[in-house]
Amino acid sequence: MTNSASSTIERAVGLRLRRRNRDVAGRLVEFGALGLLLLTLGVLVLLIADIARAGMPVLTERGSDFLNAPLSSLPQRAGIYQGIVGSLLTMVFVVIVAFPLGIAAAIYLEEYAPDTRLTRLITVNVRNLAGVPSIVYGLLGLIAFVTVLQGLTGGASIISAGLTLAILVLPIVIITTSEALRAVPSSIREAAYGVGASQWQVVRHHVLPAATPGILTGTVLSLSRAMGETAPLLLVGAVTGFLATGHQPILEQLRGPFTSLPTIVFAWARLPNADFRALTSAAILVLLAVILLANSIAIYMRNRYERRW
Repeated sequence: MTNSASSTIERAVGLRLRRRNRDVAGRLVEFGALGLLLLTLGVLVLLIADIARAGMPVLTERGSDFLNAPLSSLPQRAGIYQGIVGSLLTMVFVVIVAFPLGIAAAIYLEEYAPDTRLTRLITVNVRNLAGVPSIVYGLLGLIAFVTVLQGLTGGASIISAGLTLAILVLPIVIITTSEALRAVPSSIREAAYGVGASQWQVVRHHVLPAATPGILTGTVLSLSRAMGETAPLLLVGAVTGFLATGHQPILEQLRGPFTSLPTIVFAWARLPNADFRALTSAAILVLLAVILLANSIAIYMRNRYERRW
């Protein structure tokens, strides 16, 4: 190739790159997306700032007393201890029930189930269930756990609430786990099969560890959604007023009346008293802090697994 031909090709490539850099439509889309992102973040910052302005005085003045005090009809004595305990106990049921079932179902659908019409139908239905409003799951929990299984759950109890929230997030866990498993390169499976590993050994020792960061991300997002749900808990009997639990054994507490942080926020926000509005903002800040703490733990675990792989 002569020098003149090389120069011509070089000029043509340079011209094409300069034209690409002057892609007006692409730039407009980029700036538009950036503007929408900044607008969304701005609205979020304003909302958090408004809540912090109203709630921080309560947290600074009362401190741990606000976190340790039970519910009360008097704003100067009301606290969120019972709501924190109720939310944590319901999340325990979500972790115990939804996560193992969801991950196991996703492993079967992605690694074991044949690609048949039935499998595709199940996958489509699972994705549709993820978009069902939470109030529908609350009705399901009211019928199944509060009414039909009252002898086992105790009726309107933490057990019923935890099982309802577990069913609510189960489709999300299945979908996110399936996507994480599908993202694992096929070369990992082929290499393991090539050295004589069985299907379970491939899944257990190669596919699952590689998919763990994505699975952790999906499970924590599911946990965060469950922690912020209110409508299903109201339907299965969450207490919105004064709650007296006493010093009951743990099993009796699981089968007895309960409340949660979102339920307390809902109840206090309806009261006309300005002091309770400040308590509502403080409770929202505590709920956000708990969710951010859970997300931070998940991010740490995800990054740890990513470094290993």
